Amino acid sequence: MMRSVTYSMGVSLDGYIVGPDGRFDWTEPDDELFRFHIDQIREVGVHLMGRRLYKTMLYWETVDQTTLDDTQREWAALWNPLPKVVFSTTLASVRGNARLASRSLREEITRLRAEPAEGHIAIGGATVAAEAAALDLIDEYRVTVHPVLVGGGVPCFPRSKRRVDLDLVETRTFTSNVVYLRYRVARR
Repeated sequence: MMRSVTYSMGVSLDGYIVGPDGRFDWTEPDDELFRFHIDQIREVGVHLMGRRLYKTMLYWETVDQTTLDDTQREWAALWNPLPKVVFSTTLASVRGNARLASRSLREEITRLRAEPAEGHIAIGGATVAAEAAALDLIDEYRVTVHPVLVGGGVPCFPRSKRRVDLDLVETRTFTSNVVYLRYRVARR
């Protein structure tokens, strides 16, 4: 079975992953949502991301583990060894279990899909996800919608002239009023 490609992202109700001020602190999970993210990352075999998300997530590899609570340490124990592919034209090197992409996004995904590895191929970050969506490489969209309107910023979904039909696979509402929506691309 070929590995699926998923795009997971926290988004404001008006469709942005980062507000006009460059902040995304409204996506910070409470304990229930953080536990959900831990369960989700267990299903990932490799994570593809751009430079900005890589730099944000580098926190987990550099933080003093003794300052973390048990749940945060559990996340770090899953995240840090997870293979990562970083797409960047400005980074000369990456740390931890990450490598710089040496091929195009399409070529990297094609190679990763063909590997007999466990777990899906996760994509994070608006730029890499937009390119993957334009190339019709995403199999599932996994969105956590946060109860906030930020009025602008970086959109979760790029404007596209291409229609994509989706089938709802799963939904969940958290006590924080965050709603998780999981859609599979309808390939009819």
